[in-house]
Amino acid sequence: MDALASPQMNDVAFRGDDCTLRGAFAQAAAVAPAIVLVPDVFGISPLYRTLAGRLAVAGIHALVLDLYVRQGPPRFASPAAVMPWIAGLDDHQILRDVGATTRWLAARSDVVSAGVGVLGFCLGGQVAFMAGCRIPGLHAAVSFYGMLRQSSRGPHKEIDPLEMARDLACPWLGHFGDEDALIPRPDVDALRDTLATSRVATRIEIYPGAGHAFLNEARPEAFRPEAAALAWSRTIEFVRATLGGGA
Repeated sequence: MDALASPQMNDVAFRGDDCTLRGAFAQAAAVAPAIVLVPDVFGISPLYRTLAGRLAVAGIHALVLDLYVRQGPPRFASPAAVMPWIAGLDDHQILRDVGATTRWLAARSDVVSAGVGVLGFCLGGQVAFMAGCRIPGLHAAVSFYGMLRQSSRGPHKEIDPLEMARDLACPWLGHFGDEDALIPRPDVDALRDTLATSRVATRIEIYPGAGHAFLNEARPEAFRPEAAALAWSRTIEFVRATLGGGA
């Protein structure tokens, strides 16, 4: 991955639709495009602050969004508690928060140039894809192993990403491991088939020998360095091509 220097990193707060939203903002050295970085289900962690810093070094502002400003970050008693927590999240509220964050970044014309995109991991990867389908004005979206089916149905949940794929309205790049137990390969293939007729540019990259969370350096059992490095370089290339800018 890109070498990490020491970008300016600040905790920021700004107005959302119904409350004050918060995040960690890694600022590039010059006026540059911007990315909303949506973390996995555990929320903001050192990993995502590090990745935001790497984006800033590459010439892209990055704001790591706190999804849990209303209820606080989850404290899981066991891995089995993760999916029920995801099932209880309000997708519509999350997308409103992502939309408010993109608007806040876009309004910062003193530092943000060109467009704003969304990048997400796991739960955040699903959110990034849904944002590309639901939030007007996005210029790009990138998903790392974003789940393609919902774990539950209900008024607080969006439809499956597979079902909304025809609504994708911005260029999108998706990274998937070919050994991901949470995202069956037939679902990825079905998504590829649906996006074949998309009116926007899309790419799906599959990484042999990689499972879920293969870019997560904090999880040695999941981390796959070669796949992670390749996926990250492709992400930087894609963001620069769609949003402009670069170190």
